[in-house]
Amino acid sequence: MEDLAVLEIVTSEPEAEVIRGLLRSEGIPCVVQRTSVDAGMAGGFPSALGPREILVHAENLAAARKVLSEQSSPP
Repeated sequence: MEDLAVLEIVTSEPEAEVIRGLLRSEGIPCVVQRTSVDAGMAGGFPSALGPREILVHAENLAAARKVLSEQSSPP
């Protein structure tokens, strides 16, 4: 994916997967990755735990933000 923009940084992979599912259900492709090598360190060893970045194409950023804001708004 080219021209990616950070949509959100979340604290865990499960949280990132929930957001990925929401975006995919709206037809918005995304990539989830660790924020940095240091962010995934636990006790000095690499870990699958830690913060994740959710990236979308720059042209989808506004639509993706709208999807997230609608999920956090009360009904």
